[in-house]
Amino acid sequence: MSEQRAQSDRVVPVVEGELPEGLVEAFWEYEDALMANDTEALDRLFAPGDSTMRTDASGLLVGHERIGAFRRMRGGTPARTIAEVRIRVVSPAAALIVSISRAAKGGTGVQTQLWERLSDQGWAITGAHVQAAPPPFDRSVWRAVGDPLAAPTASGPLDGMTVAVKDLFAVGGFAVGAGIPDYLAESPVEEADADAVAALRAAGAAVLGIARTDEFAYSVAGRNVHYGTPPNPAVPGAIPGGSSSGPASAVALGQATIGLATDTAGSIRVPASYQGLWGLRTTHGAVSAEGLVPLAPSFDTIGWLTRSAATLEAAAVASLDPAMQAVAPETFVVSSDLVESCTPEVRAAFDGFIADLGGVEVVDLGDLDEMFTTFRTVQGAEAWAADGAWISAHPGVLGPDVAERFEIASRTSAAEADAARARLVELRGRLDAVLDGRVLLLPSTSSTAPGLDASPEEIAAVRAGTLRMTAVAGVGGYPAVSAPVLSAPSAVLSGRLAPLGLCLVGPRYTDLSLIALASSFTA
Repeated sequence: MSEQRAQSDRVVPVVEGELPEGLVEAFWEYEDALMANDTEALDRLFAPGDSTMRTDASGLLVGHERIGAFRRMRGGTPARTIAEVRIRVVSPAAALIVSISRAAKGGTGVQTQLWERLSDQGWAITGAHVQAAPPPFDRSVWRAVGDPLAAPTASGPLDGMTVAVKDLFAVGGFAVGAGIPDYLAESPVEEADADAVAALRAAGAAVLGIARTDEFAYSVAGRNVHYGTPPNPAVPGAIPGGSSSGPASAVALGQATIGLATDTAGSIRVPASYQGLWGLRTTHGAVSAEGLVPLAPSFDTIGWLTRSAATLEAAAVASLDPAMQAVAPETFVVSSDLVESCTPEVRAAFDGFIADLGGVEVVDLGDLDEMFTTFRTVQGAEAWAADGAWISAHPGVLGPDVAERFEIASRTSAAEADAARARLVELRGRLDAVLDGRVLLLPSTSSTAPGLDASPEEIAAVRAGTLRMTAVAGVGGYPAVSAPVLSAPSAVLSGRLAPLGLCLVGPRYTDLSLIALASSFTA
């Protein structure tokens, strides 16, 4: 074993074997580019092609293009210094480099890189694993974390479980932030828990922390311009889904057992689908909304995200009236029009599932575009009624996409809103008649999780396609379970399979029975 000296201000690598020319210089060039967030140099120092790999705690990225897109969206690496470097030479054209880093904010990280000499560009990384210094907590996921933040108030079926509370619910002793720093700064400290929080604590669960949400929960993407985008551990490099992005990511990462969330237009079902979780949007009004910052009260529902059906059922039992209705088993229907807005990959996955199920009746739900327009009109009018005064008093605070949504909502006249509410009653009656107590099956989302680098136009198209589907449960006031049953090829994962939720929409007040029915598909 020999030692080779780097520049005088840098650590001395320990080298096993004969050190190839230019390798150490390439390593330091890469490290300097990381600290400068020089994405052009970083792209050049990562090998081209579809087989280059990068992993970290969030998962595996494969392919130079996907790695580069992730790096550009990340916005830089926290400041650090390299404390130790060890190089094992595999051949004159390949070497393994392991380095130890010290984060400026404290903590130790480890980087393992496979470097190869490429004939046309010199040394480049063909595989890397990054174990960054762990932060106290991921601020894109969590607003506040405790040990716990709020202890159980009694012992019960949720003993030992922890809850990530979406930052719309009151937690006694803390203010509600609704995903916006300015709103948080002006909000009073809550004196008591929201009813939904209190129910979980009374059943034995501890509140681990308050988790992020999209601004005022008016999004299904999971991006927040103020706090960043929580990771999607099921599809690294993809958006997590929103607006319950924080609770969903906390559960998917294994940091919490239960995500307490809301679903107005899909904010539980979408992140559940994107991240391979179980999620329940409850029957409208079945869980008390006392202590919740509203978005659109005609559609706002409370529910949970979990990693298993059993945990989802336990959270639901702790919070719902046990004397709920049952659904008849295997009374399924589908709507061909509902899946028209899905990507071909999602349609193929869903159609294959239905074909295997066999004997599922196709029903006509009516004009789905009109249904979505009616839903969106009422939602927008109520969202502006709830938050418009604050938004008007704080111009420029919201991110562009959410701001545009509220601006459109502000133009809805009282007459338009009243007409939409009247039409909503008619549409609900039609849905009740067509479904006739049966369970509607559909994909939870119109696509698998889009990439972090997806264009605004792509995100908007996916959002529109998904909301056209999720609005059915909103219009009907129905419960809906997203079960991690399906999968479909993902552009983010270079054609590999990504999670896709199967959604079961049942009659009102069949929430518990619907979970049991959904779990039968995974037995």
